Amino acid sequence: MTIVQMPLRACFTWLEALFDRIFPPAWNPLYHLGALGFFYFWVVTVSGVYVYIFFDTGTTEAYDSVEYMTYDQWYLAGVMRSLHRYASDGMVLMMAIHMLREFALDRYRGKRWFTWVTGLPVLWLTFAAGITGYWMVWDTLALYIAQATAQWLDWLPIFGEPVVRNFLAAELLDDRFFTLLTFIHIAVPLILVFILWIHLQRVSRPEVNPARGLALGTLLMLVVLSLVQPAESQGPAVLSKVPAEVGLDWFYLFAYPLMDLWSVGAFWGFLAAFSLIVCALPWMPPMRRAPVARVDLANCNGCTRCAEDCPYSAITMAARSDGLPFEREAVVEPSLCVSCGICAGACPTSTPFRRAGGLVPGIDLPGRPLEALRGRIEETAAGLAGDARIIAFGCDHGVDFGRLDLPNMAALTLPCLGALPPAFVDFVISRDLADGVVLAGCRDGNCHYRFGLEWTVARLERRRDPYLRARVPQERLCTLWRPGPAVLDREIRAFAERIAALPPELGRTPHIVGARRAKAEELSEDA
Repeated sequence: MTIVQMPLRACFTWLEALFDRIFPPAWNPLYHLGALGFFYFWVVTVSGVYVYIFFDTGTTEAYDSVEYMTYDQWYLAGVMRSLHRYASDGMVLMMAIHMLREFALDRYRGKRWFTWVTGLPVLWLTFAAGITGYWMVWDTLALYIAQATAQWLDWLPIFGEPVVRNFLAAELLDDRFFTLLTFIHIAVPLILVFILWIHLQRVSRPEVNPARGLALGTLLMLVVLSLVQPAESQGPAVLSKVPAEVGLDWFYLFAYPLMDLWSVGAFWGFLAAFSLIVCALPWMPPMRRAPVARVDLANCNGCTRCAEDCPYSAITMAARSDGLPFEREAVVEPSLCVSCGICAGACPTSTPFRRAGGLVPGIDLPGRPLEALRGRIEETAAGLAGDARIIAFGCDHGVDFGRLDLPNMAALTLPCLGALPPAFVDFVISRDLADGVVLAGCRDGNCHYRFGLEWTVARLERRRDPYLRARVPQERLCTLWRPGPAVLDREIRAFAERIAALPPELGRTPHIVGARRAKAEELSEDA
């Protein structure tokens, strides 16, 4: 699987970096594919309601009403028809890229299987809605689609008579067909909304609306496209003639040439195999599961911060069960926890300054406890020397520190940068374990665990608990969000030069400052 994912991941990384040079993170379309898909859905809905006002259901009226909208009222109804068409194509495009990107970044396995699997019916329902929409125009393309779809359905032994017979002669088709078609075209999107709601059930704070600038920009793009290249019909459907040549919308109708090329049974087999493989992907191969977060009730006061920060709603608050004088306690649902550690980073008891009884926060990752992180910090700090000592914290999915060759820097990684409590930054600086701290994570707007980067920035800026204490000078802190190796090396070297020029006492606790001065005086006397 990695052989397929790696080139895809490299392509997305290159494209994301390219768009980052053009747009701010909130406007980078690759970071908001799901939200853009929702936005296109609402554009399709609004434009579809307007188009339906002028649409007539009938074997001849349907085509004539669409022609009236396209040419007689081109300035509004025609634009709405084109918006309906192009926004539908955009929705398919966003879904396809979204699926490929989640697959490339390995965000479909483990606890994320539910969201991945429920995305499949969303895909098929979107295609069903689009195909029935093309039928309603009742032009030459619609006739071709109707006959090909009928032949495809007739392969299944569920109809008493062949469905395709209804499209062989004009007298076999009446106006009730368009009434039924209209009902299906409206009912399928309603079912789609319900499935989308299910699709997001295991996602905390799902992003369903893109940033205003991104939404307005993409809407303007669709309007311009609708004016420059308006959607048009391909001539009225004539049931006595077999369509010889039609223009296809390849976003929705790419499957029809395959049906012409293969047998109907082979195409059914292809769809079944594709669906089965997509559903089985989260378990191919089985994912090694890290231990889930564990609550220590002796140190949990029921503050709710871990539940509020969890990206996948894996933590809920329940009534207290141990008799301590608190109302609530945190409860972890193992089937939802992705072991990101963001909850430990949010816990107010996750402070490395604790010494009595060891560092046991209210919630922690058993596989990568914060007490072990504190020990690693102290151990690595002992090997640093000079006036520009740097300890860098990264995440497993962000920057690769292994490519750097910086003699005065030690790098430590966590499952997610959001798993680092801000008190650890204070601990490193105030205890003189290093002269500067580097935080390097996923690219801005593209956190592997959705909110780890956002919560980290908010904590550093003192907008979200737990805050970074005001005594920590920003001059000794450097944040880098998924830079390339060359940029990372350059930025850290520049940061080292800046902190070497800072006064030694900046950000240190008084007793540490006194110890540094005493040591400096001792070295001066020896000299």
